Amino acid sequence: MTVPTWVWAATIALILAMLVYDFVFHTRKAHVPSLKEAAVWSAVYVGIAVVFGLVVLWFGGGTMGGEYFAGYITEKALSVDNLFVFLIIMTSFKVPREDQQKVLLFGIIFALIARTGFIFLGAALINQFAWVFYLFGLILILTAGNMLKGEVSDDDPHDNENFMVKVARKLVRTSPEFDGDKLFTEVDGKRVLTPMLLVMVAIGGTDILFALDSIPAIFGLTQNTFIVFTATAFSLLGLRQLFFLIEGLLERLIYLSYGLAAILAFIGVKLILHALHENNLPFINGGEPIEVTEISTGVSLGVILGLLTVTVVASLVSKKGRAKVAIGNARRHVNAYLDLDYTTDEAERERVYCALVEEAEQVKSLGPESKRMMRDETELMEKIEKARKQHEEATGAKVDNPAP
Repeated sequence: MTVPTWVWAATIALILAMLVYDFVFHTRKAHVPSLKEAAVWSAVYVGIAVVFGLVVLWFGGGTMGGEYFAGYITEKALSVDNLFVFLIIMTSFKVPREDQQKVLLFGIIFALIARTGFIFLGAALINQFAWVFYLFGLILILTAGNMLKGEVSDDDPHDNENFMVKVARKLVRTSPEFDGDKLFTEVDGKRVLTPMLLVMVAIGGTDILFALDSIPAIFGLTQNTFIVFTATAFSLLGLRQLFFLIEGLLERLIYLSYGLAAILAFIGVKLILHALHENNLPFINGGEPIEVTEISTGVSLGVILGLLTVTVVASLVSKKGRAKVAIGNARRHVNAYLDLDYTTDEAERERVYCALVEEAEQVKSLGPESKRMMRDETELMEKIEKARKQHEEATGAKVDNPAP
C-alpha cells in the first residue's frame, strides 16, 4: 500500500510536535520527575502509539496493522535494552540527576535522526539489491550470538568505554565538573567544554550501534518504509519517561537479553527465508528463487510476544533476579547519595536514602549463594555505613543502621 505524501507530512509533524512539547514542558527546566509523572506520561506515549497503530489497522488493513504492532513491540523491547546502557553511561559520568532528562531527550532525538537515515538507506538498498536480505539476516543472527556470548561471559559487555568517547577525551579539553546542563563553562578564565559533551558523544555513539541492529530487525518484519519509520519513531518517543519509571527494575530483567537474542535470531532466519524466496544470486540455485515456507506477520507477532512474555516473567520471579536488582540498586543508590554533586534536591536525596535503606535490608536477607554475586561486599557495606552517618549528620536525628 502506497502512503500518500500528506500522510507522511502529517505523521512527521505529529512526531516533531511531540518532541517539541517534551522539551518545552518537561526537560527545559531541570528537575527530577516524580514516579507519578513518569508513569502518567509513559502511559500517554504508549497510548498514542497504540491509537496510531489502530488507525493504521483501520485504513491499511490487517497485514499492515500487524506489521506495525510487531515492529513497534520489537523496537520497544530493544529500546529497553538501550535504557540499561544509558543508565550505565550516565552513572559512569556521574550526570546530575536533574540533568538526566535532557541527556535522555538528546539521545532519543539523535537515535531518531540516525535510525531515519538507516531506514531510508536500507529501503534504497532493498529496492535495488535483493541480496541485502541475506546481509540483514546474517547481521541479526550474529548479533543474537554476541548477545548470548555476553550473557554467558563473566565480563560486563558495557565495561569498556565507548570508542567515540575515547577519541573525544583525546581531542577535546573538558572541565572536571558539570555546570548544570551547559556544554561550555569557564575554568581559570578559559572557555572549555563540560563533561556533558562527552555524555552526548557516548549516547550518540551508542545510538548508532543500536541502529545497526534495530533497523535490520524491523526490516525483517516489514519492508513498508512508512511502517518501519513510524514503528521505530513511536518506540523511541516516551523512552525518557519510561527510563525514570522502570529504572530500578532494569537490572531485574536478567533474562531480557536472552529473549532479545532469540527474537533477533528468529527475525534473522525469517529474513534469510525471504531472501531465498527472492533469490537472484548466481551462486545460489543458479540465480533462481527457492520455494521455501515464509513466516507470516501473524506468526512473527505471536513469537515476539511469546518470547518477551516468557523472559520478562522468568526474570521477575527469579530469585537470582531479585538478588541482583537489590545488590545493583543498593550499589547505585549508595554511590548517588555519597556523591554531593548528584543532586541539589533534598527531596531526591531523601528518596535515594530511603530506597537505600530498603535495599540494604534486602541484601541483608540474601543467602550465601546470592551474596557470592557481590564481589565488593566489604566495600559496599562500608559505603552504606558512611551514607548512614552522613544522613544522621544532615538530619540531626539518629537513624537505624541500614548496613547488613
